[in-house]
Amino acid sequence: MAQASWEHFEHMADIGVRGFGATPAEAFAQAALALTAVVTDPQRVAPLERVDIEIAREGDLETLLVDFLNAVVYEMAVRTMVFGKFEVHIEPKRLRASLWGEPVDRAKHQPAVEVKGATYTELKVAKEDGQWVAQCVLDV
Repeated sequence: MAQASWEHFEHMADIGVRGFGATPAEAFAQAALALTAVVTDPQRVAPLERVDIEIAREGDLETLLVDFLNAVVYEMAVRTMVFGKFEVHIEPKRLRASLWGEPVDRAKHQPAVEVKGATYTELKVAKEDGQWVAQCVLDV
């Protein structure tokens, strides 16, 4: 069985994120970790504060992924935080997630770019080769 993981993929001026996991929720968490890795090294982020989010599930998993990643971007922006740990639960009518992180410290985190949001470009949530893949392109 494949281990949960994430990666980036090339996309013109923007950057794609891809999360892998045994479940859609695990793949979503890994995609969020890939989002963090666009900004800073996730291993530099201490899980000092927890932020909980809840999103009504009104559409398919693809739409939910974009909504989730945009909620993470929103929390990063309004709280001036970075997150390095994600726990996601996908229920029939909602997504619940806990994000752990800390306030941005420019010296420690050395943020590379600001993520503006997740897009529908190259959007996919699907089971491939026995594992779930959750991907999209981020506007940076």
